[in-house]
Amino acid sequence: MAKFSSIKQHIYQKIESGEWPENHPVSSENALAQQFSVSRMTARRALQELADEGLVIRTQGSGTFVAPIKSQTSFMAIRNIADEIRSRGNDYRAKVHHLRVQDASSQVAEALALAPGSTVLHSTITHYENDVPVQLEERYVNPELVPDYLKQDFTKVTPHEYLCVVTPLTEASHQIEAIMPITSVCQFLSVDRHEPCLRIIRRTWSSGGVVSYALLTHPGSRFKLGGHLNFAGSSSQVV
Repeated sequence: MAKFSSIKQHIYQKIESGEWPENHPVSSENALAQQFSVSRMTARRALQELADEGLVIRTQGSGTFVAPIKSQTSFMAIRNIADEIRSRGNDYRAKVHHLRVQDASSQVAEALALAPGSTVLHSTITHYENDVPVQLEERYVNPELVPDYLKQDFTKVTPHEYLCVVTPLTEASHQIEAIMPITSVCQFLSVDRHEPCLRIIRRTWSSGGVVSYALLTHPGSRFKLGGHLNFAGSSSQVV
């Protein structure tokens, strides 16, 4: 695990265990650099990424503090969509639309930390709950880290499950945005072009680098954003 990722995991655990409640001061860059035997720049990167994720608040001159719970993302622990659907007692299935090799756009190349024009692996899958489409997953994967990605049967195992096995994930980042769907998204999700959708943009890392870049689109009328943070000492995995 990269050293800055180790710092982030350390702070995640402090927050999740309840040892650091909301508004609790977080160790300074200097203290973290000394504790983990890294440069101050590395410690700064870890704290800045946590701030970008909404878990801490950084104030110049005052320091870094655990963000109020109402401001924290509930995505510290994210479940596999197949498990989530089945846990509600509903039927899950997936339909694979595309599995292909393609040249990366500048946006995808940047997201995967690859050179422009590099080859990537691309999958497009719709996930269904009781035969109703609830998520369109468009995922781009680094072929150097997951060379057999396109050989998998994603109707039997989700990309999430497969990647967690072959490239144990060490880190993830998320962005959430509201969008109006384009024609292809309307077709895959069986929605009208006037229905707002919620899109989660997710990047995942392993020890070897950026593994995947995924666009997860949900119909606004069939998706509820929420979660529960447990501060009783249990562990979680971000995937």
